[in-house]
Amino acid sequence: MDWDLMVKVAWDLRERAYAPYSKFPVGAAVMAADGRIFAGCNVENLSYGLTQCAERVAVGVAIAAGARELVALAVVADTQVPISPCGACRQVLAEFGVKRVLLANRGERLEFALEELLPRATAGILDRSE
Repeated sequence: MDWDLMVKVAWDLRERAYAPYSKFPVGAAVMAADGRIFAGCNVENLSYGLTQCAERVAVGVAIAAGARELVALAVVADTQVPISPCGACRQVLAEFGVKRVLLANRGERLEFALEELLPRATAGILDRSE
């Protein structure tokens, strides 16, 4: 896993974030199983519910490029402590197989298994006995 490259790509995309309301730009990079890296940044909307998180933008870019299995995510922001993906992003990451997540700010990195951030991601109302 080339975390250094993924973090660099995420910081680069963070610069392109559209965050006029929160003033909170975020960058993310996902790695496909074949080693390709795809990046995204947050895209806000006046109607906050329409805002797209950097993580889901990166996943969308990967899917649009033909990747179907993603293995890792790095997410960056200029914060005192590294930020963590929201619940919706965690569920999308699980959908495409992400196993490792790196949270980073300018001075600290924290690595997690996605399972630590979203236990039982594939269990739910559809997992029932017939």
